[in-house]
Amino acid sequence: MSGQNSVAMSEIRDLAALSLRGLMPMFDANQQLFCHRLLATRNGLVSEGISQRYTIMTLLGLRELESAGVKTPFDIRGIYNTFAADPKWIQGAGDLGLQIWLTAIFDPDNLGSLFQSANCGKALERSADAKQGRTMELAWFLTGLAYAAEANPKLAGDWKDLSAETFHRLSENQGEYGLFGHLSVGKSLSGRLRGRIGSFADQVYPIIALSKFGKVFHVEDALRSALDCARAICNAQGKFGQWWWLYDAKTGRVSSRYPVYSVHQHAMAPMCLFAVEEATGHSFQEYIYRGLRWIYGENELAVDMRDNAQNLIWRCVLPVNRQSRFLEMAKSFLLPRAERNHVGPLEVLYEQRPYEYGWLLYAFAKYVLSTPAAKGIS
Repeated sequence: MSGQNSVAMSEIRDLAALSLRGLMPMFDANQQLFCHRLLATRNGLVSEGISQRYTIMTLLGLRELESAGVKTPFDIRGIYNTFAADPKWIQGAGDLGLQIWLTAIFDPDNLGSLFQSANCGKALERSADAKQGRTMELAWFLTGLAYAAEANPKLAGDWKDLSAETFHRLSENQGEYGLFGHLSVGKSLSGRLRGRIGSFADQVYPIIALSKFGKVFHVEDALRSALDCARAICNAQGKFGQWWWLYDAKTGRVSSRYPVYSVHQHAMAPMCLFAVEEATGHSFQEYIYRGLRWIYGENELAVDMRDNAQNLIWRCVLPVNRQSRFLEMAKSFLLPRAERNHVGPLEVLYEQRPYEYGWLLYAFAKYVLSTPAAKGIS
Protein backbone atom coordinates (compact mmCIF):
# COMPACT_ATOMS: atom_id res chain seq x y z
CA MET A 1 0.00 0.00 0.00
CA SER A 2 1.32 3.43 -0.98
CA GLY A 3 2.49 5.53 1.96
CA GLN A 4 3.37 2.62 4.22
CA ASN A 5 7.12 2.93 3.86
CA SER A 6 7.42 4.49 7.33
CA VAL A 7 5.18 1.94 9.07
CA ALA A 8 5.46 -1.75 8.20
CA MET A 9 2.34 -3.85 7.84
CA SER A 10 3.73 -6.12 10.55
CA GLU A 11 3.70 -3.17 12.95
CA ILE A 12 0.04 -2.49 12.22
CA ARG A 13 -0.78 -6.16 12.72
CA ASP A 14 1.02 -5.96 16.07
CA LEU A 15 -1.10 -2.95 17.03
CA ALA A 16 -4.24 -4.87 16.13
CA ALA A 17 -3.12 -7.87 18.18
CA LEU A 18 -2.34 -5.60 21.12
CA SER A 19 -5.79 -4.06 20.75
CA LEU A 20 -7.53 -7.42 20.90
CA ARG A 21 -5.62 -8.42 24.03
CA GLY A 22 -6.19 -5.02 25.57
CA LEU A 23 -9.94 -5.25 25.10
CA MET A 24 -10.26 -8.38 27.22
CA PRO A 25 -10.07 -6.67 30.66
CA MET A 26 -12.33 -3.88 29.40
CA PHE A 27 -15.26 -6.21 28.79
CA ASP A 28 -17.91 -6.77 31.46
CA ALA A 29 -19.18 -10.28 30.72
CA ASN A 30 -22.11 -9.94 33.11
CA GLN A 31 -23.50 -6.82 31.47
CA GLN A 32 -22.19 -7.69 28.00
CA LEU A 33 -20.81 -4.17 27.67
CA PHE A 34 -17.37 -2.59 27.44
CA CYS A 35 -16.18 -0.29 30.20
CA HIS A 36 -15.83 3.46 30.15
CA ARG A 37 -12.09 3.42 30.82
CA LEU A 38 -9.17 1.43 32.16
CA LEU A 39 -7.06 3.45 34.58
CA ALA A 40 -3.52 2.80 35.82
CA THR A 41 -3.41 3.12 39.63
CA ARG A 42 -0.96 2.20 42.38
CA ASN A 43 -2.94 -1.00 42.79
CA GLY A 44 -2.79 -1.89 39.11
CA LEU A 45 -5.27 -1.42 36.29
CA VAL A 46 -8.81 -0.57 37.35
CA SER A 47 -11.86 -0.77 35.09
CA GLU A 48 -14.36 2.05 35.60
CA GLY A 49 -17.99 2.27 34.49
CA ILE A 50 -19.63 1.02 31.33
CA SER A 51 -20.34 2.77 28.05
CA GLN A 52 -22.93 1.94 25.42
CA ARG A 53 -21.32 4.33 22.95
CA TYR A 54 -17.92 2.73 23.40
CA THR A 55 -19.51 -0.70 23.10
CA ILE A 56 -20.94 0.22 19.70
CA MET A 57 -17.62 1.58 18.47
CA THR A 58 -15.78 -1.48 19.71
CA LEU A 59 -18.29 -3.87 18.13
CA LEU A 60 -17.96 -2.05 14.80
CA GLY A 61 -14.20 -2.49 14.92
CA LEU A 62 -14.40 -6.15 15.90
CA ARG A 63 -16.92 -6.78 13.11
CA GLU A 64 -14.58 -5.20 10.54
CA LEU A 65 -11.78 -7.42 11.76
CA GLU A 66 -13.87 -10.58 11.57
CA SER A 67 -15.10 -9.56 8.11
CA ALA A 68 -11.44 -9.38 7.09
CA GLY A 69 -11.08 -13.01 8.13
CA VAL A 70 -9.44 -12.51 11.52
CA LYS A 71 -10.86 -14.49 14.44
CA THR A 72 -11.47 -12.48 17.63
CA PRO A 73 -11.90 -13.74 21.21
CA PHE A 74 -15.38 -12.18 21.49
CA ASP A 75 -18.84 -13.48 20.63
CA ILE A 76 -19.71 -10.27 18.84
CA ARG A 77 -23.04 -11.55 17.56
CA GLY A 78 -24.08 -12.51 21.09
CA ILE A 79 -22.94 -9.15 22.45
CA TYR A 80 -24.87 -7.37 19.71
CA ASN A 81 -28.06 -9.35 20.36
CA THR A 82 -27.95 -8.52 24.08
CA PHE A 83 -27.14 -4.88 23.38
CA ALA A 84 -29.82 -4.37 20.72
CA ALA A 85 -32.50 -5.76 23.01
CA ASP A 86 -32.28 -2.76 25.36
CA PRO A 87 -32.38 0.62 23.55
CA LYS A 88 -33.34 2.64 26.65
CA TRP A 89 -29.83 4.12 26.85
CA ILE A 90 -30.41 6.22 23.71
CA GLN A 91 -30.62 9.88 24.70
CA GLY A 92 -30.44 11.83 21.45
CA ALA A 93 -29.91 11.85 17.70
CA GLY A 94 -26.23 11.06 18.09
CA ASP A 95 -26.87 7.91 20.11
CA LEU A 96 -29.60 6.92 17.67
CA GLY A 97 -27.22 7.39 14.76
CA LEU A 98 -24.69 5.06 16.35
CA GLN A 99 -27.44 2.49 16.98
CA ILE A 100 -28.59 2.72 13.35
CA TRP A 101 -25.00 2.38 12.13
CA LEU A 102 -24.54 -0.74 14.29
CA THR A 103 -27.84 -2.23 13.15
CA ALA A 104 -27.01 -1.60 9.49
CA ILE A 105 -23.85 -3.66 9.92
CA PHE A 106 -25.19 -6.46 12.14
CA ASP A 107 -28.89 -6.73 11.32
CA PRO A 108 -29.93 -4.70 8.25
CA ASP A 109 -33.26 -6.52 7.95
CA ASN A 110 -34.27 -4.97 11.28
CA LEU A 111 -33.68 -1.38 10.19
CA GLY A 112 -37.31 -0.74 9.26
CA SER A 113 -38.62 -1.73 12.69
CA LEU A 114 -35.85 0.26 14.40
CA PHE A 115 -36.77 3.40 12.47
CA GLN A 116 -40.39 2.96 13.41
CA SER A 117 -39.88 2.11 17.09
CA ALA A 118 -37.33 4.89 17.60
CA ASN A 119 -39.41 7.44 15.65
CA CYS A 120 -36.30 8.35 13.66
CA GLY A 121 -38.16 10.76 11.41
CA LYS A 122 -38.67 13.15 14.34
CA ALA A 123 -35.16 12.85 15.81
CA LEU A 124 -33.96 16.21 14.51
CA GLU A 125 -36.95 17.99 16.06
CA ARG A 126 -37.12 16.28 19.44
CA SER A 127 -33.45 15.60 20.34
CA ALA A 128 -31.56 18.27 22.28
CA ASP A 129 -28.25 17.52 20.56
CA ALA A 130 -29.82 17.93 17.12
CA LYS A 131 -31.67 21.12 18.09
CA GLN A 132 -28.38 22.59 19.35
CA GLY A 133 -26.73 21.56 16.11
CA ARG A 134 -23.97 19.52 17.76
CA THR A 135 -21.52 18.57 15.06
CA MET A 136 -20.37 15.18 16.30
CA GLU A 137 -23.88 13.97 17.06
CA LEU A 138 -25.29 15.19 13.73
CA ALA A 139 -22.41 13.41 12.00
CA TRP A 140 -23.18 10.16 13.85
CA PHE A 141 -26.83 10.44 12.83
CA LEU A 142 -25.97 11.11 9.20
CA THR A 143 -23.48 8.24 9.17
CA GLY A 144 -26.10 5.89 10.53
CA LEU A 145 -28.62 6.97 7.91
CA ALA A 146 -26.11 6.54 5.11
CA TYR A 147 -25.10 3.07 6.24
CA ALA A 148 -28.77 2.14 6.60
CA ALA A 149 -29.54 3.30 3.08
CA GLU A 150 -26.62 1.30 1.73
CA ALA A 151 -27.52 -1.81 3.71
CA ASN A 152 -31.24 -1.76 2.91
CA PRO A 153 -31.72 -0.08 -0.50
CA LYS A 154 -35.45 -0.86 -0.55
CA LEU A 155 -35.97 1.65 2.26
CA ALA A 156 -33.34 4.18 1.17
CA GLY A 157 -35.95 6.39 -0.49
CA ASP A 158 -37.82 6.72 2.79
CA TRP A 159 -34.70 8.08 4.49
CA LYS A 160 -33.44 10.34 1.72
CA ASP A 161 -35.16 13.54 2.89
CA LEU A 162 -34.12 13.00 6.52
CA SER A 163 -30.55 12.37 5.40
CA ALA A 164 -30.57 15.53 3.28
CA GLU A 165 -31.88 17.63 6.17
CA THR A 166 -29.21 16.25 8.48
CA PHE A 167 -26.56 17.00 5.87
CA HIS A 168 -27.70 20.61 5.57
CA ARG A 169 -27.70 21.11 9.35
CA LEU A 170 -24.23 19.62 9.64
CA SER A 171 -22.97 21.76 6.76
CA GLU A 172 -24.01 24.93 8.60
CA ASN A 173 -21.24 24.24 11.14
CA GLN A 174 -18.47 24.14 8.54
CA GLY A 175 -16.43 27.29 8.09
CA GLU A 176 -15.01 28.68 4.87
CA TYR A 177 -11.63 27.04 5.57
CA GLY A 178 -13.18 23.58 5.73
CA LEU A 179 -13.12 23.10 9.51
CA PHE A 180 -16.16 22.42 11.68
CA GLY A 181 -17.19 24.20 14.85
CA HIS A 182 -18.54 22.29 17.83
CA LEU A 183 -22.18 23.28 17.42
CA SER A 184 -24.48 25.75 15.72
CA VAL A 185 -23.42 29.28 16.57
CA GLY A 186 -26.96 30.64 16.34
CA LYS A 187 -29.12 28.21 18.29
CA SER A 188 -27.94 28.61 21.89
CA LEU A 189 -25.86 30.77 24.21
CA SER A 190 -23.17 28.10 24.34
CA GLY A 191 -23.14 28.10 20.55
CA ARG A 192 -22.54 31.83 20.42
CA LEU A 193 -19.78 31.56 23.02
CA ARG A 194 -17.83 28.57 21.67
CA GLY A 195 -19.69 27.09 18.74
CA ARG A 196 -16.94 27.96 16.28
CA ILE A 197 -14.27 25.99 18.20
CA GLY A 198 -14.38 22.35 17.14
CA SER A 199 -12.45 19.42 18.55
CA PHE A 200 -10.62 16.91 16.39
CA ALA A 201 -13.63 14.62 16.79
CA ASP A 202 -15.73 17.44 15.33
CA GLN A 203 -13.63 17.12 12.17
CA VAL A 204 -13.28 13.32 12.03
CA TYR A 205 -16.92 12.30 12.30
CA PRO A 206 -18.20 14.81 9.71
CA ILE A 207 -15.55 13.61 7.26
CA ILE A 208 -16.81 10.05 7.71
CA ALA A 209 -20.46 11.08 7.53
CA LEU A 210 -20.09 13.30 4.48
CA SER A 211 -17.97 10.73 2.66
CA LYS A 212 -20.51 7.97 3.26
CA PHE A 213 -23.56 10.14 2.62
CA GLY A 214 -22.04 11.63 -0.53
CA LYS A 215 -21.11 8.22 -1.88
CA VAL A 216 -24.41 6.48 -1.09
CA PHE A 217 -26.72 9.30 -2.20
CA HIS A 218 -24.43 10.66 -4.96
CA VAL A 219 -24.15 14.14 -3.45
CA GLU A 220 -21.07 15.89 -4.80
CA ASP A 221 -21.38 18.83 -2.40
CA ALA A 222 -21.00 16.43 0.52
CA LEU A 223 -17.88 14.87 -0.99
CA ARG A 224 -16.36 18.31 -1.57
CA SER A 225 -17.08 19.26 2.04
CA ALA A 226 -15.43 16.07 3.26
CA LEU A 227 -12.38 16.78 1.12
CA ASP A 228 -12.17 20.38 2.34
CA CYS A 229 -12.15 19.27 5.96
CA ALA A 230 -9.66 16.46 5.32
CA ARG A 231 -7.28 18.84 3.59
CA ALA A 232 -7.64 21.39 6.39
CA ILE A 233 -6.66 18.97 9.16
CA CYS A 234 -3.80 17.60 7.08
CA ASN A 235 -2.48 21.09 6.41
CA ALA A 236 -2.53 21.73 10.17
CA GLN A 237 -0.75 18.48 11.09
CA GLY A 238 2.23 18.99 13.43
CA LYS A 239 5.87 18.28 12.68
CA PHE A 240 5.70 14.95 14.52
CA GLY A 241 2.48 14.07 12.72
CA GLN A 242 0.29 15.31 15.57
CA TRP A 243 -3.42 15.71 15.05
CA TRP A 244 -4.18 18.73 17.21
CA TRP A 245 -7.01 19.06 19.72
CA LEU A 246 -9.07 22.19 18.91
CA TYR A 247 -9.71 24.13 15.67
CA ASP A 248 -11.29 27.51 14.95
CA ALA A 249 -13.81 27.11 12.15
CA LYS A 250 -14.00 30.85 11.60
CA THR A 251 -10.28 31.54 11.12
CA GLY A 252 -9.14 28.11 9.96
CA ARG A 253 -6.41 28.00 12.62
CA VAL A 254 -5.51 25.54 15.34
CA SER A 255 -7.00 26.90 18.53
CA SER A 256 -5.30 24.61 21.06
CA ARG A 257 -2.84 21.84 20.34
CA TYR A 258 -2.94 19.69 23.47
CA PRO A 259 -3.75 17.05 24.52
CA VAL A 260 -2.55 14.98 21.57
CA TYR A 261 -4.55 11.77 21.82
CA SER A 262 -3.22 8.39 20.75
CA VAL A 263 -6.62 7.42 19.35
CA HIS A 264 -6.43 10.34 16.95
CA GLN A 265 -3.03 9.18 15.74
CA HIS A 266 -3.66 5.46 15.32
CA ALA A 267 -7.40 5.28 14.67
CA MET A 268 -9.60 8.31 14.14
CA ALA A 269 -7.45 10.18 11.62
CA PRO A 270 -6.83 7.00 9.61
CA MET A 271 -10.49 5.96 9.63
CA CYS A 272 -11.76 9.31 8.37
CA LEU A 273 -9.00 9.76 5.79
CA PHE A 274 -9.50 6.21 4.50
CA ALA A 275 -13.22 7.01 4.24
CA VAL A 276 -12.75 10.14 2.16
CA GLU A 277 -10.13 8.37 0.06
CA GLU A 278 -12.54 5.55 -0.69
CA ALA A 279 -15.32 7.99 -1.59
CA THR A 280 -13.28 10.41 -3.71
CA GLY A 281 -10.09 8.70 -4.80
CA HIS A 282 -7.88 11.38 -3.22
CA SER A 283 -5.05 9.80 -1.22
CA PHE A 284 -4.11 10.97 2.29
CA GLN A 285 -1.86 8.06 3.20
CA GLU A 286 1.24 10.22 3.63
CA TYR A 287 -0.54 11.98 6.52
CA ILE A 288 -2.01 8.77 7.95
CA TYR A 289 1.32 7.04 8.34
CA ARG A 290 3.16 10.15 9.46
CA GLY A 291 0.66 10.44 12.29
CA LEU A 292 0.99 6.78 13.15
CA ARG A 293 4.74 7.10 13.78
CA TRP A 294 3.89 9.35 16.74
CA ILE A 295 2.68 6.23 18.60
CA TYR A 296 6.06 4.55 18.19
CA GLY A 297 8.04 7.28 19.96
CA GLU A 298 8.51 9.87 17.24
CA ASN A 299 6.76 12.46 19.40
CA GLU A 300 7.42 15.41 21.71
CA LEU A 301 8.56 13.22 24.60
CA ALA A 302 10.33 10.54 22.55
CA VAL A 303 8.11 8.04 24.42
CA ASP A 304 6.71 4.86 22.91
CA MET A 305 3.01 5.11 23.74
CA ARG A 306 2.63 1.31 23.66
CA ASP A 307 2.90 -0.73 26.82
CA ASN A 308 3.16 -4.26 25.46
CA ALA A 309 3.44 -5.78 28.93
CA GLN A 310 -0.05 -4.48 29.80
CA ASN A 311 -1.48 -4.55 26.26
CA LEU A 312 -2.18 -0.84 26.30
CA ILE A 313 -1.63 2.24 24.21
CA TRP A 314 -1.62 5.11 26.67
CA ARG A 315 -4.27 7.74 26.11
CA CYS A 316 -2.48 11.01 25.37
CA VAL A 317 0.32 13.50 25.85
CA LEU A 318 -0.84 16.64 27.64
CA PRO A 319 0.54 19.64 29.54
CA VAL A 320 1.49 19.09 33.17
CA ASN A 321 -0.28 22.38 33.83
CA ARG A 322 -3.79 21.45 32.75
CA GLN A 323 -4.84 25.10 32.46
CA SER A 324 -2.20 25.88 29.83
CA ARG A 325 -4.25 24.23 27.09
CA PHE A 326 -7.14 26.60 27.76
CA LEU A 327 -4.79 29.55 27.96
CA GLU A 328 -3.48 28.64 24.54
CA MET A 329 -7.03 28.68 23.21
CA ALA A 330 -7.60 32.13 24.69
CA LYS A 331 -4.32 33.38 23.22
CA SER A 332 -5.30 32.04 19.80
CA PHE A 333 -7.94 34.77 19.56
CA LEU A 334 -5.43 37.51 20.34
CA LEU A 335 -1.86 36.59 19.41
CA PRO A 336 0.02 35.40 16.32
CA ARG A 337 0.91 31.72 16.36
CA ALA A 338 4.62 32.37 17.00
CA GLU A 339 3.79 34.12 20.28
CA ARG A 340 1.63 31.33 21.77
CA ASN A 341 3.61 28.15 21.13
CA HIS A 342 4.85 27.43 24.65
CA VAL A 343 2.58 25.24 26.78
CA GLY A 344 5.13 24.13 29.37
CA PRO A 345 6.25 20.59 30.24
CA LEU A 346 4.28 17.62 28.92
CA GLU A 347 3.41 14.22 30.37
CA VAL A 348 1.64 10.97 29.45
CA LEU A 349 -1.87 10.23 30.72
CA TYR A 350 -1.92 6.59 31.81
CA GLU A 351 -5.40 5.41 30.97
CA GLN A 352 -7.20 3.81 28.04
CA ARG A 353 -10.73 3.51 26.66
CA PRO A 354 -12.10 0.59 24.63
CA TYR A 355 -13.39 2.60 21.68
CA GLU A 356 -9.80 3.56 20.91
CA TYR A 357 -9.04 -0.06 20.07
CA GLY A 358 -12.40 -0.45 18.33
CA TRP A 359 -11.68 2.40 15.96
CA LEU A 360 -8.10 1.21 15.38
CA LEU A 361 -9.44 -2.16 14.22
CA TYR A 362 -12.16 -0.44 12.20
CA ALA A 363 -9.63 1.82 10.49
CA PHE A 364 -7.12 -0.79 9.40
CA ALA A 365 -8.97 -4.11 9.09
CA LYS A 366 -10.20 -3.56 5.56
CA TYR A 367 -7.07 -1.90 4.22
CA VAL A 368 -4.07 -3.74 5.64
CA LEU A 369 -5.22 -6.61 7.83
CA SER A 370 -7.16 -8.68 5.29
CA THR A 371 -4.06 -10.63 4.27
CA PRO A 372 -2.99 -14.22 4.94
CA ALA A 373 -0.31 -13.03 7.38
CA ALA A 374 -2.97 -11.30 9.50
CA LYS A 375 -5.18 -14.32 10.08
CA GLY A 376 -3.34 -15.42 13.22
CA ILE A 377 -3.42 -11.96 14.70
CA SER A 378 -5.15 -12.84 17.95
